[in-house]
Amino acid sequence: MADSNMQPIFIFPEDMKKTSGKDAQRMNIMAAKAVAQAVRSTLGPKGMDKMIVDSMGDVTITNDGVTILEEMHIEHPAAKMVVEVAKSQESAVGDGTTTAVILAGELLKKAEDLLDQNIHPTLVAKGYRLAEAEAQRLVREMAENVSLNDTSILKSIAITAMTGKGAENSKEKLAELIVKAIKNIAEEENGQIKVDISNIKVEKRVGEPAEKSELVDGILIDKEIVHPAMPRTIKNAKIALLDCALEIKNTEIETKIQINDPNQFEAFLEKEEKMLRKMVEKISAAGATVIFCQKGIDDMVQHLLAKAGIAAARRLKQSDMEALARATGARIVSNLNDLMAEDLGSAGLVREDKIGEEEMVFVEKCLNPKSVTLLVRGGTEHVADEIKRAVTDAIGDIAATVKNGKAVGGAGAPEIELARRLKQFAQGFKGREQLAVNAFADAIEIVPRTLAENAGLDPIDTLARLRSAHDEGKKWAGIDVFTGEVVDAWKIGVIEPLKIKTQAIGSASEVAEMILRIDDVVMGGKKEGGMPRMPPGGMGGMGGEGMY
Repeated sequence: MADSNMQPIFIFPEDMKKTSGKDAQRMNIMAAKAVAQAVRSTLGPKGMDKMIVDSMGDVTITNDGVTILEEMHIEHPAAKMVVEVAKSQESAVGDGTTTAVILAGELLKKAEDLLDQNIHPTLVAKGYRLAEAEAQRLVREMAENVSLNDTSILKSIAITAMTGKGAENSKEKLAELIVKAIKNIAEEENGQIKVDISNIKVEKRVGEPAEKSELVDGILIDKEIVHPAMPRTIKNAKIALLDCALEIKNTEIETKIQINDPNQFEAFLEKEEKMLRKMVEKISAAGATVIFCQKGIDDMVQHLLAKAGIAAARRLKQSDMEALARATGARIVSNLNDLMAEDLGSAGLVREDKIGEEEMVFVEKCLNPKSVTLLVRGGTEHVADEIKRAVTDAIGDIAATVKNGKAVGGAGAPEIELARRLKQFAQGFKGREQLAVNAFADAIEIVPRTLAENAGLDPIDTLARLRSAHDEGKKWAGIDVFTGEVVDAWKIGVIEPLKIKTQAIGSASEVAEMILRIDDVVMGGKKEGGMPRMPPGGMGGMGGEGMY
C-alpha cells in the first residue's frame, strides 16, 4: 500500500514555472489572438495605419502587417509563432501578411470553441489538416491563368496591392512602372518564367510627390563621381567594373625601406607614379569611359583619369557591382592586368544628378537591362518609407503571379467561395471531424468579415449578401468597400496572386495545429551566469493585447 505521508518529488528547479492542460492551451490561444487583433484593423483598402514609436523615439507609420509585428518586438513564445507566419508570408510572396495572421488567429478562436465542447485537440488538428488540403485544392482549381503578356491584369494586381497604402494616390503610375520593371528582368528558362525580384532595386528619395517616381532602365548608384574635373555626363558609355584597388597596395607584412640618398627617394616616388600611370594607360587602352571600382582610387589616379576624360566612382557595394554587371553586360574584373575591351559593358547614358541633398550616378538607357532601379519619391520621410513598402509588396505580388501563372479575384471573393465549398466537403465526414472542417470554413470568412468591418459596413448583412451571390454561381462576387455593393472582383480589377492565398492558408493552419498540440508550457528559470531561458514576464500577464 502506498505511503500517504510520502513527500512530493520536485524534478524542476524552484524558479521554473509549468502550465499544463487547458490553461496552457488557453494562454497560447489568447496570445495568438492578441497578435491577430493587433493588425486586424489594417486589412483592406479602408484599413487604418499604426504608429509605432521605438525606445529611441523613431516613428514608423504603416499598415504593413509584418512591419508592425517586427517593430512591436513581441516576446510571448506562442505569439512569436504567429509572427513567424507573417515573416514566412513576407519572404514567400511579399504581401498578404495581415491576411495570414488574422486567419491564424481566427482558426485558433474557432478551435477554442471546439475545445470548450470537450473535443480533443488532436481531433481538431486532424480536421484542420483535412480542410487545409481540400482548401488548397479548391483555390487552385478556381484560379485563373495569367501570363507575362497580360499587362492589364498585372497592373490590376499591382494596384490592388497598393490600394489603401501610402502609394494609393499614385498607384496607376507606380503600377505601370512596376509591370515594366518585372517585364525587363523576367527570363524564360525551360518553358518556365523566372523572376528574381532582387534584380529590381527600389530607391527612395524625399522631397517630391510620388507622381515623380521613375523607372531607370539600368542602375542608380548612391555614389558620386570622385573628381571635380571628370565629366558628369557620358553618352554611349563603355563601362569597366573593377574589384581591385587603383592605388599602390600596402604590403601584407611590416616592411622598412632605407633611403640613404635624396636621389633614391626621388626614384622611389617616380617608380610609384609610373605604376599609377600604367594603371590609367591600361584602362584607356581597353576603351573604358566610365569606371566603377569596388575599392579605393588613389588621388593621382583620379587626376590622370580626369585628364583622360574618364569618369569614376569608388567603394561600391558588392550588390551594386553585380547589378551593374547584369544591367550593362560588363564583367567584374579582379585584376587590372586582365582588363580587355570585351570585359566592358555599355550604357546609352551615364550621368551624375542631385536627388534631394545627395549626388547619385544614373547608369541608364541600357540595351537589355536584366537589373533595373525604381526610384520612388515621397513628400516626407514617413510617406516615402510607406510608399517604398507598398511598391515592394506590389513587386512581390506580380513576381508571384508571373512565376505561378495563376491569380484569383480579391475583395473577399475567394474566401467566401472556399468557405461554401468546404462546408459541402464537411458533409462527407461524420462525428467530430466534421465540426473541425466546418470550423475551418467559418474561420476563412474572417477576411471578408474584416474587410466589411474596416469599411464601416454591417458584417452580418455583407456576408449574407456575398453568400447569396456565391450560391448563384458568381465565384468572384466580392465586396466593394467604397460603395458597400456586391461586385465581380475580377471585372473591376481587384485581383490577387494565387500564391498569397495558398501560402496564407498553409502557414496559418500549420501554426494553429502546432499551438493546439501544446499541452504543457515549461518556463525556464535561469541558466548558469544568470541569463533567463525565456523572455522576462514569460507566460504571465497575458490579457487581451497586453503582450506589446
